Amino acid sequence: MRNRWPQLCSAFVFVAALVPALGAAPSDAPYALTPPAQRKVAPDFSLPGMDGHLVNLAGERGKVVLLDFWAVDCGGCQIEIPWYVDFDRKYRSQGLALVGLDMYGESPAKIRPFMAQSHMDYPVAVGTEAIGQQYGLTEMPLTLLIDRKGRIAVAHAGIVDRAQFENDIRALLAQK
Repeated sequence: MRNRWPQLCSAFVFVAALVPALGAAPSDAPYALTPPAQRKVAPDFSLPGMDGHLVNLAGERGKVVLLDFWAVDCGGCQIEIPWYVDFDRKYRSQGLALVGLDMYGESPAKIRPFMAQSHMDYPVAVGTEAIGQQYGLTEMPLTLLIDRKGRIAVAHAGIVDRAQFENDIRALLAQK
């Protein structure tokens, strides 16, 4: 797992950097919220977090969850994380919860300073290959929005469209 993800992420960032120069949209495929009746339940996991507390997806039930599969050395992830920190700041009090899973298998000694520098004040754990497989992780970054009932409303591989993702977060927060 560790050797494969950096190459996939690096290749994606290179292509993503070329897309605006070619006049195309920042994402290779549009995405939209999956209608509630068609949403599938997100697989649960429990992992030790960087802060020593358990990171448990089921513990976030009742909140809208932004689940980010990322890594310190992933260029696309470095672009998105400041956006996610901003979403956390704006929407936490309205019921948004962020959860980050580092998928390069990077050490806590590498992850913690990046988290502090990036102001990542939300739960982060080191993910496993099994969790990546459960979520269909084939490229990074991979970001999901999970509704208050624990169902996947959006799964987006690659760099998200910030404005669209924020609109999706607001729409999910409005759903009760």
